[in-house]
Amino acid sequence: MATLDLRLRVTTPGLLALPWRRPLADWDVTAVPIRDIPVGPSRHLVRFVETDHRLWALKDLPERVAVREYDVLREMENRLLPAVRVTGVVTQPSGNAILVTEFLERSWQYRRLLLRIPATMAAHRSRLFDAMAALLVDLHRNGIYWGDCSLANTLFTRDGQIIQAWLVDAETAEFHPALSDGQRAMDLDIMSENVAGGLLDVAARREEPPEVTAQVFEEVASITERYEQLWILLHDQPVLGLADQHRIDSRLRRLNDLGFAVDEVQLVGAGAADEDDAVRMRVAVAGRRFHAAQLVALTGLDVGEGQAKVLLNDLRDYQRHLQEVSGMEVSEQLAARHWVMDRFTPGVDRAHAAVGGRGDPIQAYCDLLEVRWLLSEEAGRDVGDEPALDVIARRSTPGDSAASLSFVDLPTEEVPAITPELLRAIQEGDGAGELDGAAASPTIDLRDLDDDRGG
Repeated sequence: MATLDLRLRVTTPGLLALPWRRPLADWDVTAVPIRDIPVGPSRHLVRFVETDHRLWALKDLPERVAVREYDVLREMENRLLPAVRVTGVVTQPSGNAILVTEFLERSWQYRRLLLRIPATMAAHRSRLFDAMAALLVDLHRNGIYWGDCSLANTLFTRDGQIIQAWLVDAETAEFHPALSDGQRAMDLDIMSENVAGGLLDVAARREEPPEVTAQVFEEVASITERYEQLWILLHDQPVLGLADQHRIDSRLRRLNDLGFAVDEVQLVGAGAADEDDAVRMRVAVAGRRFHAAQLVALTGLDVGEGQAKVLLNDLRDYQRHLQEVSGMEVSEQLAARHWVMDRFTPGVDRAHAAVGGRGDPIQAYCDLLEVRWLLSEEAGRDVGDEPALDVIARRSTPGDSAASLSFVDLPTEEVPAITPELLRAIQEGDGAGELDGAAASPTIDLRDLDDDRGG
């Protein structure tokens, strides 16, 4: 029989005190701070535990699978890829293991959110599918074959006016020096089959009309199309003239707009002897943090790439305002210092208050900027912050705006820890509301709670 073996990257008292020798299924919900997270079904038992003011996801797996997934997730983290962060793997005396990952705050599961986004909300669904395509491109560029992309295995967070998709399950993932075209195609085929099945299941559960089936397959095809377009942009090697600065700059701007920092540009002769100006352009890109790196350098704010793009636009608008008021040139560095104090900090506070203090304060400010711009475009003038804050507070943002996603569903959040006191309250009929609609019963099996309750 195996001995207990804990490999933990975080050794807080609460985490060390968990009953690691016992099977995860046998953990006492009245003795362990288990939280119910409505994330849907899983092939393996998953429980969420809060210790030392942090939330962890614990997954029961065979030892070999758990250790392998731990190693894969560690490597993904080293490469700054969008995947959940692994905290440890615990081999139990029974021979099974528990994989520990850090809970991804303010995240949604694709399947859970799509249950609340009808097929008619095409713009929002398109954002989700674009993010999934970008995630697959990022993985494949790093030699990672996923092998199980699905609505249930993909989380997303809002990032400015875009969506960031995250890998949440790496059981089938493999690392290679580079992926062949065949491996990439197989991964895309698996994604297409899984996502199509998931969307059809969602449509059936929403009781949507039969014509939605055709839309589902179009949406799945759009993920592959978006993937191929992005892959070609990153990897093709166009031939152009050495003096064709416009085409060179245009290509680099496209990459920067998508968030890719350009690491190196190589121009290699591609013409005949009498066509010496013909060169093949090769671009090596680094991570997708182009705007985020600029914002950190100017302000010290470390935010998502999408948020950084929105905030940089606001900063530069503020810089123009300062120059108009002063009649002088104002450097970006000086404008950034005043922007943080005079516009960003108070704007974040007001926007976050408008959404009831819920969610990410910086994302709330990005939503304020988007809604203000949309209202100003409609009015033909700058309407200011107040009308935009009022619209956000009333949850009446324009239907196709990225900001309206904040009201489609709350992020995947936990309900209070199940304690003996809460169980007694449930028995007495006073605590059922705290469990978000769970039955008022003295015995609660968290595995039986469905992710679609109440909606």
